[in-house]
Amino acid sequence: MAKVLCVLYDDPVDGYPNSYARDDLPRIERYPSGQTLPTPGAIDFTPGHLLGSVSGELGLRRFLESQGHTLVVTSDKDGADSTFDRELVDADVVISQPFWPAYLTAERMAKAQNLKLAITAGIGSDHVDLDAAIQHGVTVAEVTYCNSISVAEHVVMMILSLVRNYLPSYKWVLDGGWNIADCVARSYDVEGMHVGTVAAGRIGLAVLRRLAPFDVHLHYTDRHRLPEEVERELNLTFHPSAADMVPVCDVVTINAPLHPETEGLFDDELLGTMKRGAYLINTARARIADRDAVVRALESGQLAGYAGDVWFPQPAPADHPWRSMPHHGMTPHISGSSLSAQARYAAGTREILENWLADTPIRDEYLIVDRGKLAGTGAHSYSVTR
Repeated sequence: MAKVLCVLYDDPVDGYPNSYARDDLPRIERYPSGQTLPTPGAIDFTPGHLLGSVSGELGLRRFLESQGHTLVVTSDKDGADSTFDRELVDADVVISQPFWPAYLTAERMAKAQNLKLAITAGIGSDHVDLDAAIQHGVTVAEVTYCNSISVAEHVVMMILSLVRNYLPSYKWVLDGGWNIADCVARSYDVEGMHVGTVAAGRIGLAVLRRLAPFDVHLHYTDRHRLPEEVERELNLTFHPSAADMVPVCDVVTINAPLHPETEGLFDDELLGTMKRGAYLINTARARIADRDAVVRALESGQLAGYAGDVWFPQPAPADHPWRSMPHHGMTPHISGSSLSAQARYAAGTREILENWLADTPIRDEYLIVDRGKLAGTGAHSYSVTR
């Protein structure tokens, strides 16, 4: 029998919900690529309910315990005596989320002698040391595409919020004011701007498609160039690197995975080549941008705004400078954890578990590391240092 250790974020401060704002979710059969949604044998949860917090348990308890497996769910993941560290020692499976990552380091993996499978309930497995997973023969899987559109929608929202100066204007309403001049002194139209994405995979391409109706000029850079028909359809301009692209853009959105080639990419030097007053959106991974360089660029006016929902570490400490820097639109890491997305990544997590427990193949698109090497989506998106 297997021991499954699941690390999820805390319940709401007022307790686990008894009711929800909506009664159902729209029915979606396939993702834009044609890939089908997760297809577990069954689910033991109600789509649209809060599944990603501790009490939601990703809807897994009945399924696992009915087969004699053990499920341990915790939000306590940091510190030498965390529940995560204590329970990891004899765990066979670890499930974590990008929004509340249990950092599966090489040191932790070396202590987890039984560990065979690490599942990301979502997308983005950089909180797992992939080199160590390869070395220890641990399979790493994630629920590819489950929340890509959720993140793309969040990106578009943040672009509009920054450019139109929405958040400070909303604050004036809360404060009882009617200060129109203060609201519009930093408000512009998106129409006609040049907008570029660093990476045009599932999320980046979805962002480009959603921005096209705004009559903007679209740019992208990616290690894999898009098909010519897609470039023509969206009137895209391709750039061989981020350094080539960012000087021409009014808005840049980062939609790349974190790996050695992207870590620290947006440093003082690259930010300094951007248009003065450009906007930077980062819903990918925090360490793609240099934390203090972003603060300096906002304080100097080089950047007109920075928004994102990724931090390092996560959760971010109360004194993290991105909480107090000027002209930001930061949120906790929520872009990919809408209730709609949770239904998909909970179902995908169960599908992966069903396959692994039955010793049947896990979908290739879900695989990041398998049989001692990068596999599936991992071979396309990540690089290793070994």
